[in-house]
Amino acid sequence: MPFRLFSFSLFIALGALLGHLYLYRRLVRGLLRGRVARLLAMAFLFLMTLLLMLRRTLQRELPVELADGVAVVSYTWMGLALLLVISLLVADLARGLLALGQRLRAPATAHVSPAPSVDEGRRLFLAQAMTGSAAIAGGSVAAYGRWRAFAPPVVTELAVKIPKLPRALEGLSIVQLTDIHVGPFIRREFMDELVHRANALRPDLIAVTGDLVDGDVPTLGGSVAALGNLKARFGSFFVTGNHDYYSGDEEWTAFLQTLGLQVLRNRHVRIGDAGGSLDLVGVDDWSGGKRRGRKGYDLDQALAGRDPDRAAVLLAHQPANFKVAAERGVDLQISGHTHGGQIFPMTLLIGLGWEHSAGLYRHGDSHIYVSRGCGFWGPPMRVGSPPEIVKLVLTA
Repeated sequence: MPFRLFSFSLFIALGALLGHLYLYRRLVRGLLRGRVARLLAMAFLFLMTLLLMLRRTLQRELPVELADGVAVVSYTWMGLALLLVISLLVADLARGLLALGQRLRAPATAHVSPAPSVDEGRRLFLAQAMTGSAAIAGGSVAAYGRWRAFAPPVVTELAVKIPKLPRALEGLSIVQLTDIHVGPFIRREFMDELVHRANALRPDLIAVTGDLVDGDVPTLGGSVAALGNLKARFGSFFVTGNHDYYSGDEEWTAFLQTLGLQVLRNRHVRIGDAGGSLDLVGVDDWSGGKRRGRKGYDLDQALAGRDPDRAAVLLAHQPANFKVAAERGVDLQISGHTHGGQIFPMTLLIGLGWEHSAGLYRHGDSHIYVSRGCGFWGPPMRVGSPPEIVKLVLTA
């Protein structure tokens, strides 16, 4: 097992263990009094800990139907448990700050006065009420996050200035769909609605920028086939994401081409006609190929043979290497991958790992737009980072 994958798995296992121990201490010991109720809660937390630790192995070894069940249960609980832990930690922090404030406000002579009698019953009731309220708050946020994940994505429409854009293409619109993650949660109904909303924006060009699937063609082909109904003046284009490599990049790119999507694997095509055109450049995922000993991202190959005086739009799943691409003459890079963090508090931390984490950025005369994505990965929740369909209108 590669060291990075082992380290990540160890981190997940340790996080699952510590998180469930904390939930046991704060919820089971803090709220439940009956022996049977405590034993049942302990058994549930123990099973969920094992499930999270063994999730990858179970999904790999079990039949597809059972593996999907493991994914649904483990990812749903992962999101709920995370938000429960956060809400309880906030409650503990608030209680600690309150206790500290009371000590600081106590009179200097308090240490020589006889200690007042403490109503242990009242203290226990207040502690249980705070714990229960925090648990309800965490569960409510999780319920909202699940609704937000499956609700229609918001539409983000922006104008992007490209000085080299020919007058004939003034106002050309590109609709981006990315990070859909068709899999155990997202299937045909979700895809049909997404395609309907994309078509309603009347795009000139549609870009599907990777992480389309979490599964193989035989299992998910029927759901992904909805993309065959995309309609755009210059067509629909696809570039691979890291998850598409996990699911079989060659099989999926072959399947997508049967649906009418043009797959750009380290190459460029001309968009427009003799009256005015630009180069649409597509690269393979930044990391997907490298992890499998195959050639992946190759900007040099993708740009080979193009006129640097022509406008160029780059489709790249990860917002990596943008400044290099800008210096190579790319006017606009369209990416995804980050999900904008997807769930609080990762929404606050994503910027630590990515210089361009979500939204529109600029380097010289070049721009990059990083979408939060249309779907989700892992926990079926979106908190603080709603899904989006992006419409970019190009202007000179």
